[in-house]
Amino acid sequence: MSYRPLKKYRIIDLTNVLSGPFCGHLLAHMGAEVIKVETPGSGDLARQLGADPELNRKKMGVSFLAQNAGKKSLTINLKSRPGKELFRRLIRSADVLIENFRPGVMDRLDLGFDDLKLDNPSLVYCAISGFGATGPLRNQPAYDQIIQGMSGVMSITGDPQTAPYRVGYPIADTIGGMSAAFAISSILAGRNGDPGDAVFIDVSMLASTMSTMGWVVSNYLMADKVPQPMGNDNFTASPSGTFRTGDGLLNIAANKQEQFESLCHILELPHLINDPRFAERQVRLENRQALKELLECALARKSAGDWEKELSAGGVPAGCVLSVPEALNHPHLRSRGMIGEFDDVPGVGRVEIFRPGFKMNGLSPQVEQPPPSLGQHSDEVLQDLGLSPQEIEQLREQGAI
Repeated sequence: MSYRPLKKYRIIDLTNVLSGPFCGHLLAHMGAEVIKVETPGSGDLARQLGADPELNRKKMGVSFLAQNAGKKSLTINLKSRPGKELFRRLIRSADVLIENFRPGVMDRLDLGFDDLKLDNPSLVYCAISGFGATGPLRNQPAYDQIIQGMSGVMSITGDPQTAPYRVGYPIADTIGGMSAAFAISSILAGRNGDPGDAVFIDVSMLASTMSTMGWVVSNYLMADKVPQPMGNDNFTASPSGTFRTGDGLLNIAANKQEQFESLCHILELPHLINDPRFAERQVRLENRQALKELLECALARKSAGDWEKELSAGGVPAGCVLSVPEALNHPHLRSRGMIGEFDDVPGVGRVEIFRPGFKMNGLSPQVEQPPPSLGQHSDEVLQDLGLSPQEIEQLREQGAI
């Protein structure tokens, strides 16, 4: 049994696609009861997204499966009067609400923070949006691609000939979800058992993403150094980047003087240690390309895999550049227990998901249930709220669920 520090909390997940669902994914793995409220008939758009068209048709798309294990699914029509009343009843039983609509959408439904805190004076209301709930761009629509561009991330991704490039996965969405999960967990931890007053958490994907760019941002703010795209080279040190070998690419990060010297001895290039072009950190940065060419000539003698072992043993950080399948099948990652597995999921079969990348007391966080089908837990959740089977059926007839 994994450690479940949030097991006493009920989270209402009213989110779609990635940023909000990833937040709920993290909280579910910490033991919270996460109830995903979805639109009847369609549900989370991610149910229709992913590389398997058949699963998309079944509304169990791979994109949905990746972020929603361990959650319960309840369908509510928030545009209907009985649906709104039911939702507010659900909120009275909850600790946290997560939503990732554009600012103002929930207010127009009469389900915004000021409305819901009347039903639950201790509610933690977390709103995730592209630009946040305040500022000139608050009403502007945004997806991950837009935020990557406007944050400056794309401007420093790639090399001088190819930039700007987007990062190869939705990094802004993911950072937004992580920021939300951290903020929610912090509020809950700070209450120390006291319900406290209602709290509105305003998560901006743009601000969250830029907050992770500390080094490059600080270089500009405090040293007037405009960040530039540098490809696979590390702007803080040399030799630190990606190098060609006799077979495959190898990342080397000899960021310290002793690591550089060890690298030179292992590659049988001891004369470079006292070469005036490379003897000190700053001059190595200034002569990065010349140093790289000399190192790659020596690295051509062996494969990336062989050099990784040899350099690592000598105290020089090094690692092969792997494809995603190669990384997933690496014995180290497998040994960490990061992949959760569910067998015989109805309509899907076998499901594999990624767990959070940490352990607690030696155990990987995990959830016990696979991603839910649309509305799978509607009756269960509503009965828990005290509704009778007759009342639930009446809500169905009214189109509220």
